[in-house]
Amino acid sequence: METPTPLVIATRNSGKAAEIKDLLRGFSVEIRSLADFGPIPEAEENGETFEENAYLKASLTARVLGMTAMADDSGLVVEALDGAPGVHSARFAGPEATDRDRCEIILQKMRGITDRRASFQCVLSIAVPTGAALTYSGHCEGRISEKPAGENGFGYDPIFYYPPLRRTFAQLTREEKNRVSHRGRALEELKQEFHKVLVWIDQQTPRQQNVICHHLSHD
Repeated sequence: METPTPLVIATRNSGKAAEIKDLLRGFSVEIRSLADFGPIPEAEENGETFEENAYLKASLTARVLGMTAMADDSGLVVEALDGAPGVHSARFAGPEATDRDRCEIILQKMRGITDRRASFQCVLSIAVPTGAALTYSGHCEGRISEKPAGENGFGYDPIFYYPPLRRTFAQLTREEKNRVSHRGRALEELKQEFHKVLVWIDQQTPRQQNVICHHLSHD
């Protein structure tokens, strides 16, 4: 029987890990998250792009745990704010800020601005302990609403209006959001190629070599 390939999702968010586990159901893979391990060092997310930050998290986790790891970095990119908050989305309003605080700051900065185009960006990085990695990405176009709406989701979802469904991300069910969101699209791209990904992981994994010991006779 084929041994499942271990894959650590570099998050302690059980919902995110469960979402990925559900998506990759049917593949020979054993999904774990950081919640299954003791404390490990946190990656310093000082990259200038989503790609760099996703790789920093995935590669550190892979090196520390000695197994393949996957991390994502995502954020909101607002055209009229020169791409802000971008890679700083989670820290945009300061370390103690709530999701509501972050949404409020964006709405304040956008007051009186007619160009409200925005997109959510997501990059997935799958890294092996030796440092090699694969990258998948997804994005979703929308606009910044005039005020928050909806109770679902998290982060900037209440102010991200998605025109095709005429609702904010926070007004969508999780299933609706996963079909169209930046993370959903990146994961779907990964799913389409996951058989190849498993082959790649296998090729990057060092083989255990059997060493034959020869006993010398002293007769």
